[in-house]
Amino acid sequence: MSVNHVVLGTGAIGRAAANELVKRGETVRMVSRSGKMDETPAGVEVVSADLYDSAKVKEVTRGAKVVYQASQPEYTQWPEKFPSLQKSIIDGLSGSEAKLVLVENLYMYGEVNGSSMTEDMPHNAHTRKGKTRSEMSKAAFEAHKAGKLKVTAARGSDFFGLWGLPTAAMGERTFYPMIAGKAASLVGNIDIPHTHTFIPDFGKALVILGERSEADGHAWHVPNDNPRVTQREMAKMIADELGLPLKVSAMGKAMMWMGGLFIPEAKESVEMMYEFEKPFIVDSSRFEKTFGMKATPMKDAIKTTVAWYKSHPQK
Repeated sequence: MSVNHVVLGTGAIGRAAANELVKRGETVRMVSRSGKMDETPAGVEVVSADLYDSAKVKEVTRGAKVVYQASQPEYTQWPEKFPSLQKSIIDGLSGSEAKLVLVENLYMYGEVNGSSMTEDMPHNAHTRKGKTRSEMSKAAFEAHKAGKLKVTAARGSDFFGLWGLPTAAMGERTFYPMIAGKAASLVGNIDIPHTHTFIPDFGKALVILGERSEADGHAWHVPNDNPRVTQREMAKMIADELGLPLKVSAMGKAMMWMGGLFIPEAKESVEMMYEFEKPFIVDSSRFEKTFGMKATPMKDAIKTTVAWYKSHPQK
């Protein structure tokens, strides 16, 4: 069938974008390697494709007005596989009428020493994955400048929210234990400001960027409520929503390194621990002023997230 919007990737952010599009009455195709997805939103087509093949990208996106790039390789394979994945997507879309909306994070900025991050900050990544993110973002916007396709990007901080996040700092290791009355497992210094991005807000921001021409050629920080919230404060809001006393534990860099001896994802997280050792604050005012979007209030976002985890018991 013909669709106006194609979402590459069926993870949490891809689902959030698809849900927002469905709310707006749009036709949506989602693409993954398997072509399968649990709890597929009504009216969404899910298909299989190898996105490392630019011809397949061209095939599954033909006729689309907007393509949302929310796919990624395994976290342990980013430097080796992510650039080629995104290059294939750009090559497959080049010359078409589709706008490419990228899902990005904040790794490319590197250590900012507590300064609030803005979109104008230089890329000073010192980690493998940060350099990968920087390389990919620059290549995409170079393609935009060269007239190959229209590109914009949404950048979010650490995610929390619906659709479960096994590796996120404020994901499964926080919500499932707290629901069971146990201690949340947090990371780093839990009493310093650390911006968190609500997943449905990320999806809404992606759709807005897809709609608005003034977004083109630029990266934008997704709106975040209470960007100076600490992990302990977030955990307290979760505990209050559950009606339980606050219980938390925190893993430092040494503990993450030890965990990495047995868990590949933990090993890959060690180089990113700088984000949790100093204030990590995102300024999203440019997006808010330009597009008039405000983030979901933190307490409302946590209420929704707790309800989702309760309705999806840990397997």
